[in-house]
Amino acid sequence: MTSLIAASILTLAIAGAAPQETAAVDKVDLIEVNHLYDQQGRHVIDQLIFYDWDSSHGRFQVRAWRLIKSPGQMPQRDWSKDAYVSYWRDMHVMRRVYASRIKETWTTYDPEVLEREVLPIEYRQELSQAVPSRRRIASN
Repeated sequence: MTSLIAASILTLAIAGAAPQETAAVDKVDLIEVNHLYDQQGRHVIDQLIFYDWDSSHGRFQVRAWRLIKSPGQMPQRDWSKDAYVSYWRDMHVMRRVYASRIKETWTTYDPEVLEREVLPIEYRQELSQAVPSRRRIASN
């Protein structure tokens, strides 16, 4: 019996010390799921475009964009936070982006590229600085 208890405690200790990956978390006002097609109607790319509301200009401004590389990146409803969330590995960091709204578009032009004329890339806020993923010990 004592060895069973010791084994159980050891298992719990190992599980509690298991590394957990942290995620960079951002909040934006709108996520656009954009499906870009060329002039002949051929699919080019799928992308997520992240917007913040700019009250001084009365419009959404592009903050950042990312290619959709897997179906798991698609925004999902998170009822506990009353928001939509997109979750994926962005280079060396796990990223989670929340938005109160989403929209899906099918275009023959790239909305993110057009927005560069309004707000050049160098003036965008971008998402949180991507810090290389570090494993940390979970604290229970």
